[in-house]
Amino acid sequence: MSVAVDHVHETELLDPHAQLKTFWEELDIPHGWRAEILEGTVVVTPPPAFMHNRAASRLIRILAGAIPDEWDIYPELGIRLASTGDLYIPDLTICPPEVQPTEGKVVLAEHTLLVVEITSPANADHDRKRKLWGYAHGLVPLYLLIDPHASDGPHVALFSKPDKGIYLSMTRVPYGDPITLPAPFDLKIDTDQFPRK
Repeated sequence: MSVAVDHVHETELLDPHAQLKTFWEELDIPHGWRAEILEGTVVVTPPPAFMHNRAASRLIRILAGAIPDEWDIYPELGIRLASTGDLYIPDLTICPPEVQPTEGKVVLAEHTLLVVEITSPANADHDRKRKLWGYAHGLVPLYLLIDPHASDGPHVALFSKPDKGIYLSMTRVPYGDPITLPAPFDLKIDTDQFPRK
């Protein structure tokens, strides 16, 4: 991998978030890889495995059949957390039609309706801890975590009602039990459809 940062604006010299964002924008990573800014560190991960993509595919079908036509489902859309300067790329994001990416690349976290992460063995703790913290601070209203790699068995967790950096509500079900997305979705998801590791 190579990084080429051709220009640094004067304001970026004083702002570490701006420097990281410029660095992130200029990264030259292989197709399918993902670069995120987690707690002020650029983290690069390889493309997800087949079973990970299958879970995402199944969830897209479930969501697409239930949401209004004008809403959009984005795989791997950049999400910026205004409060921390971090930049995540969730596996799936749902946004209302009026939300447009800033500078053509990312949307503000608080403008999303739902973000979804599907754990992988190498980075499951990022999704369970760091991103949970980040999405709560970014005021993401609903965070759905699909976790086939949990030590106590595959499960799905829904975090909602972000307030002062934490989610006030969490529902966790094992694979096989349904989980319900609240308004504006009002959707029951059959978790038995997700592949096990």
